Amino acid sequence: MRREPTDAELAMWRLLRDRRLARFKFRRQVPFQNFILDFVCFEKRFIIEIDGSQHAASARDEAREARLKAEGFGIARYWNNDVLQQPSAVLEDIFVKLAER
Repeated sequence: MRREPTDAELAMWRLLRDRRLARFKFRRQVPFQNFILDFVCFEKRFIIEIDGSQHAASARDEAREARLKAEGFGIARYWNNDVLQQPSAVLEDIFVKLAER
């Protein structure tokens, strides 16, 4: 677990904390099995990951996602730049995905 969140993670947390998105409760930096989940809504079994370019085409991330999906989680990944530059579009996408669950 990192002590200092990235700028994008801080921005996302400001949007999600205190049930700000349609009253869904999110937690941040949650240990689960041997992973740290950036943001998770256990009610909907939904994980949000905020990533930088180091995660592009990562085989490790693919294996991690497969394990989490096998546990019944849905996962959405957003690039740091999208969170910082288009937060409304990211929130809208998250809301749609939560509604589908």
